[in-house]
Amino acid sequence: MAGSLKAKGNTAYQQRKFAQAADLYTRAIEVTPKPEPVFYSNRAACYVNMSPPKHDLVVADCDSALALDRNYVKALNRRAGALEQLGRYEEALRDFTAATILDKFQNENAAQAVERVLKKLSSEKATEILATRESRLPSFTFISAYFAAFRTRPTPALPEEPSQGDNTLILGLEALAASNYAHALTLISESLEQGVSWDVGRAEALNLRGTFKFLTGDINGAKEDLLASIELVPGFTQSLVKVASVHMEQGDPDQAFECFEEAIKHNPNDPDIYYHRGQVLFIMNEFAQAAENYTRSTEIDDQFVFSHIQLAVAQYKSDNLANSMATFRRTLKAFPTRSEPQNYYGELLLDQQRFQDAVEKFDRAIELEKEKPPPMNVLPLVNKGLAVYQWKQDIGAAESCCEEALQIDPECEAAVATLAQLSLQQSKIARAVEMFTRQAELARSEPELVNALTYQYASYSQMEFLNAYPEQAKALNQIARGMM
Repeated sequence: MAGSLKAKGNTAYQQRKFAQAADLYTRAIEVTPKPEPVFYSNRAACYVNMSPPKHDLVVADCDSALALDRNYVKALNRRAGALEQLGRYEEALRDFTAATILDKFQNENAAQAVERVLKKLSSEKATEILATRESRLPSFTFISAYFAAFRTRPTPALPEEPSQGDNTLILGLEALAASNYAHALTLISESLEQGVSWDVGRAEALNLRGTFKFLTGDINGAKEDLLASIELVPGFTQSLVKVASVHMEQGDPDQAFECFEEAIKHNPNDPDIYYHRGQVLFIMNEFAQAAENYTRSTEIDDQFVFSHIQLAVAQYKSDNLANSMATFRRTLKAFPTRSEPQNYYGELLLDQQRFQDAVEKFDRAIELEKEKPPPMNVLPLVNKGLAVYQWKQDIGAAESCCEEALQIDPECEAAVATLAQLSLQQSKIARAVEMFTRQAELARSEPELVNALTYQYASYSQMEFLNAYPEQAKALNQIARGMM
């Protein structure tokens, strides 16, 4: 009798009589002490197609079907779709992930659904986090790299009778020079609260407070401070350059280039302007124009190492390999005590799969960093780890490099992200989730946070699958390796 009712339900479903079909499947369930999973799944299909759809009933029926057959892929996909419509994205991701793996990655629709739900979930969670998260400074490595991209300028001269705010500003600048960033931020903010008495000093304080706001992801606050700095000193080129960065962060390159033109109008021989305009052009993949700006920057001041490095990288991106390598060799010779040329040259060698040469450059960069006063720049350590892994598949050595980097700079996002990916390679899913969660905590901007959360939730859904289907561990290894 149940089979007959099911057949009649199938006919009614094909005729798009969904309420009638659902009733027939219900009767099939009621007349047998052991209903087949397909009865529940078929009734769920009816609920999906009703107007409006009854997503909560779809979930309930698929729960019943999966309680009878946990490998029922069609029920997993149906429940996932209903959960997605109900906004229960984490549960939907769990089901779509399970369906994808159980289908041996042959169902393209399920794979696309995983990506779609991941995007929704990560974006939603990122918005929630950013709405409540307190601003915080990024890692020492990140901040020091940002400030290193600007040439050192002389400390502003105090007025004859400096105010308390004036003296506090000088203390803040001294803390900044000593790379004590948290203390510098506190002192600079205090100086503005106390009152900086002269325009040049106040413009400097606003510039730096705006810079720290930019680094913590407060883009609107950064823009407000930097514009106030320019209003006080219209020719303050560093503030103009930084406002250009804010415009780029807001997706407005036209305004960014207007800021560069304004800066050039006030000070056409400031090499920082051309270097940072080159950086914007580089981001826009305009490598030839970027190279022209880096060259102009070096013509004005050939003692700024990053203009030389970025020129070489732009040449490399323009497929001008010979010139790029020649520029790097000249830079290595001109700056023998700087680690940065060694590190970036190593990155280009790694891109060419010249692994041994790349590791040698990273080792030399590490040596030079260790000769400097602490704390060191740990990026060469992370790069060495990546190179060793790609060269010899030596995951242990790669992890050791990243762990050493984190001992020096516990908030180095690059080291955390690399450890997370290495954990995936070894199917250490719980460890990967831990690392991606940490990466999300360290993310400075919304795109960085969304990216970290995407990996975090993807890994977590795989961990849930492994807990529910331990016999599928081999299949899970395939999807984990595919994420690297």
